[in-house]
Amino acid sequence: MTNRTTDKIDFKKTLDAYQAQRGRFRMVGVPDMHYLMIDGHGDPNTSPAFTQAIEALYPTAYKLKFASKRTLGRDYVVPPLEGLWWAEDMTAFTTARHKSRWSWTLMLMVPHWIDQPMVTTAIEQAGAKQRPARINDIRLQTLPEGRCVQTLHVGSFDDEADVLAQLHHEYIPANRLRLTGTHHEIYLSDFRKVAPDKQRTILRQPVTIDSESVDPGLVS
Repeated sequence: MTNRTTDKIDFKKTLDAYQAQRGRFRMVGVPDMHYLMIDGHGDPNTSPAFTQAIEALYPTAYKLKFASKRTLGRDYVVPPLEGLWWAEDMTAFTTARHKSRWSWTLMLMVPHWIDQPMVTTAIEQAGAKQRPARINDIRLQTLPEGRCVQTLHVGSFDDEADVLAQLHHEYIPANRLRLTGTHHEIYLSDFRKVAPDKQRTILRQPVTIDSESVDPGLVS
């Protein structure tokens, strides 16, 4: 028998991985999390694929939310949009900002109790009437990040460069860490509706201990 609850979970409030402060870099242990994902490439401001990815992810995510509440008795707030970003030369992303060279994965987190059959059904339902162009590109995937450093950026995306430079070239080396994994952004504001100078974005970078700069006796 399924345990039912009337409480609606808001993962932005219950998961430490969604907590960050402006002007402070913080180490956080991020558990393996499950996402609806779509990949793409190119300038997010001009690439049709970027907009189409958002148009496919959200209807599917809401179908899952309603199915979870209806069939499992487990309701939750659909989490914020997230993105993984990279380029062959990462300066194209962090400093030069050559957006046409960017690759990305847009994501919406889903709770651990959501399985592949539920996702398959949600995709079918979301595409039943006005079928989003990229709905067949959605996949369910687990993202293992582990040890990360993150901070809250308030302002436009183009103003992230100074924060990322401080993170990559000051905080991480000073704490005997090195970059691993992919640059990760969590959009706490809807950038389609919020003015650029008021947008709130968590900037996250997976890291590992730099064994070459740490006394082996200090590494547990």
